[in-house]
Amino acid sequence: MTNIDTIESAALHVLAPLPYAENALDPVISANTIGFHYGKHNRGYVDTLNRLIAGTALANLSLEKLIAETAGKADKVAIFNNAAQAWNHNFYWRSLQPKGGRVPPVALKQKIEASFGNLDACKKELATAATTQFGSGWAWLVLETGKLKVLKTGNADTPLTKGVTPLLTIDVWEHAYYLDYQNRRANYVDAVLDKLINWGFAADNLG
Repeated sequence: MTNIDTIESAALHVLAPLPYAENALDPVISANTIGFHYGKHNRGYVDTLNRLIAGTALANLSLEKLIAETAGKADKVAIFNNAAQAWNHNFYWRSLQPKGGRVPPVALKQKIEASFGNLDACKKELATAATTQFGSGWAWLVLETGKLKVLKTGNADTPLTKGVTPLLTIDVWEHAYYLDYQNRRANYVDAVLDKLINWGFAADNLG
């Protein structure tokens, strides 16, 4: 057994499987983009995290506990970034589905209407958050004290550190869309909201 085999067999965190085939989101997000985004970037966060925590007191913690333990700690920035990015990406893949976008389940639709007025207003606020996030980051639909709201986070930051419940997310790092949309982030965001967003996953997260 090689050293690499030993590291992989002992690794606590593994790259979670995609919930659909790499080409399932075509033509909104191409198989080429998924191949790089999931197969290279997402895998890189998981592999780097495992190297960083190997043999440390953090090695047996879940992603959620790792994020909580390392958030805001200057000497743990690399661990936080890779743990949070691994978690964020797992959440992002499930926030999408082939032939998504349609009408949310009843309970979520009622929450959306109570919080935003209607579905179009919710989608507009999500699109605004996604397109105005400067640089890399994420747009989120979250639940806070019984009400839905939209927030955005930069780089690897995640709602898990903000005392809210994340329901779904849109990744606006350039690697999420650049091969398909180049600098047209707004086109990517609109297409995701209209054709891929997984309202059922968000409804499940309402609890």
